[in-house]
Amino acid sequence: MADVAVTERVDASSKPADLAVSIDKLNVYFGEGDDRFQAVKNFTLNVPRGASVGIVGESGSGKSTVLRAVTGLLADWDGAINIDGEPVGSNRTKAFYRKIQMVFQDPYASLHPRHTIDRVLSEPLRLHGIPDVNERVLKALDDVGLGESFRFRYPHQLSGGQRQRVAVARALMLEPEILLLDEPTSALDVSVQAEILNLFTDLRERHNLTYIMVSHDLAVVAHMCEEVAVMSQGHMMELLSVEDLREGKSSNAYTQELIRASEGYDEQFFDD
Repeated sequence: MADVAVTERVDASSKPADLAVSIDKLNVYFGEGDDRFQAVKNFTLNVPRGASVGIVGESGSGKSTVLRAVTGLLADWDGAINIDGEPVGSNRTKAFYRKIQMVFQDPYASLHPRHTIDRVLSEPLRLHGIPDVNERVLKALDDVGLGESFRFRYPHQLSGGQRQRVAVARALMLEPEILLLDEPTSALDVSVQAEILNLFTDLRERHNLTYIMVSHDLAVVAHMCEEVAVMSQGHMMELLSVEDLREGKSSNAYTQELIRASEGYDEQFFDD
């Protein structure tokens, strides 16, 4: 693919100190030698503190790969990643994971099947030497709309929505400032998706969280985010406001195709 001209809204008053996450000219690779493949190409994104920014695109566009590079799950990348103005390298520290956590797409796969919910939630605290484990576990369960009765259950005893609530609680145990959300509702029944999205909205307000949300569903991103980065074949094609997304205001042909393809989705997510 030839170089892509990105349509981007720029806030001239934004300073690096105001940014929770700053990604500059990120490239991510898979494989080695002749099999080496570049999955993300020259990706740049700035996320202010307290903001919620979405990344959308079809499967294979590179959107989840960006999150995995940021959180340290992928090591073969170059460019710059800054968290709260501090650069991160290939090795992540405990302090990094106190500040940023990730919620994955499949809540069942991300929870150990033979660990109770109590162990799932208390393990991050013990690894980081954080006291008051009992109180923090109970508070986390309450924060995500579960009660003390869920504490000693196993993942297979929970519904999909309940498992995702546990995954969210686990991400909050270290009291991070930033959550990376990788298709957090796509594995759930439609009837449960809105409940989890509303939970994320509530948690963001109560804990002053910053979100980067990956989704293939424009309606979900429109419900959750203020700005949307559109990706295709590893490139960012456009950065636009959710208002422009709702109104179909895009100068990029690929974004226009995504908007047309989403017209059959449930309109409730586009409501204010």
